[in-house]
Amino acid sequence: MKKSITLIIVFISLLGNVYAHTGAKIAADSMKVKTTYAENTFEAPRIVLGQSIESPDKGDLILNIQHHFGYVNEGAYQFFGLDQATVRLGFEYGITNWLMVGIGRSSYGKTVDGSFKVKILRQSNGGKNMPVSVSFFEDMGINTLKPKDLPSNSIFSNRLAFLSQILIARKFNDKLSLQLAPSWVHRSQAMQENNVFALGTSGRIKVGRHTSLDLEYYSILSKQTASEYQNSLSVGFNIQAGGHVFQLYVSNSLGITGQNFIPGTQGNWLKGDILIGFNITRRFHLIQPKYY
Repeated sequence: MKKSITLIIVFISLLGNVYAHTGAKIAADSMKVKTTYAENTFEAPRIVLGQSIESPDKGDLILNIQHHFGYVNEGAYQFFGLDQATVRLGFEYGITNWLMVGIGRSSYGKTVDGSFKVKILRQSNGGKNMPVSVSFFEDMGINTLKPKDLPSNSIFSNRLAFLSQILIARKFNDKLSLQLAPSWVHRSQAMQENNVFALGTSGRIKVGRHTSLDLEYYSILSKQTASEYQNSLSVGFNIQAGGHVFQLYVSNSLGITGQNFIPGTQGNWLKGDILIGFNITRRFHLIQPKYY
């Protein structure tokens, strides 16, 4: 009888320890704060002409059509720029949730470009606090003009231009997002500065449930190029509809890829060198999306 009572007491004691341990674990788990990541800092992988920190999720394909006309101040003979057009067609694919690859072709310089974008940091709060999102973007463009349209002493390397960017963005709230983009353009063309440094400053303001305004400004930091060309300034109005983002914009840049418009903008806003353009972005889910 005494042995039975002793065994019961030991069992109850062990059971109590188990419940105490389980309760402590449940309490500890309940104290863990869930990490919340910032989403939709911008509407698309491009803000206007320049890149944003956004990229397609794994298995998503993005079709991007960029189109703008000539300068409005060219007058009625050129139908205020509508007789001219610069177009780029591009595709971007999410290999993983943090790696994107892209390819495109622009009528400006008949440029074919290939790119990739890597997410380094994601803005978050809660369990993990990170004040900004950071991505790295790299793009290589090849000028495919016929040899007769190039300087007589040109070699193949003169056709190449590279763009490297660190994209740093913060979504302050549902209405306001800002981004900085330290940029480096390398090109080996005669009579031009081979290495051009610039700083991109961009912002987005939501003005409605499915509408927003984008502002994008690239300041050239390299003195020689800054003395010969203008800083790129673009303003866009976005409309979201399902998997589409339609953007109407005005800009002083004829080039569409970063290698062209960052160091090569000639239009001057103060002289009326403004063009009208639009971007269409369409997202396709080729693989069922998986969220973080």
